[in-house]
Amino acid sequence: MPITTIGLDADDTLWHNETIFRLTHDRFADLLSEHHDRDRIEDRLAATEQRNLRLYGYGVKGFTLSMIETAMELTDGEPPPRVISEILAAGREMLSHPVETLPGVAETLNRLSEQYRLVLITKGDLMDQERKLAASGLGELFSGVEIVSEKTAETYDRAFRRHGTGAQQAAWWATP
Repeated sequence: MPITTIGLDADDTLWHNETIFRLTHDRFADLLSEHHDRDRIEDRLAATEQRNLRLYGYGVKGFTLSMIETAMELTDGEPPPRVISEILAAGREMLSHPVETLPGVAETLNRLSEQYRLVLITKGDLMDQERKLAASGLGELFSGVEIVSEKTAETYDRAFRRHGTGAQQAAWWATP
């Protein structure tokens, strides 16, 4: 059976994303540097994020809540108000950060869309992912968009059943 549909991820595949999170991690560590060393701050934030994934999912809003929670833990429940204010400002900045597509993405997607049905399959916060797709200028190239909470073989199977030619493509695409 010929391939008719291609599924693509968004963050760090089509546009920059991890860089923004890394810069905010650094900003967060600087904010709390008078309370703990950088390694302790990073370890605590990573543990908090991991613990909160099942509640908040992936994305800036969950990350911001995890930073606030971590600040509370690392300051014995009494973070300076300016720290909370700075964390909230960092979250807003992340949510409004301009979308910068990676080099060659637009040209590649244009060429692929001439021959294949393109489906965006990405995880994260619905509103933020929709905003980034709209801001990227790439939205019209996709015949379908799936914003999911986890990327599993079952997730790809459902997406390809909806937008592709069936599970055979999903199984092929999701296999390493």
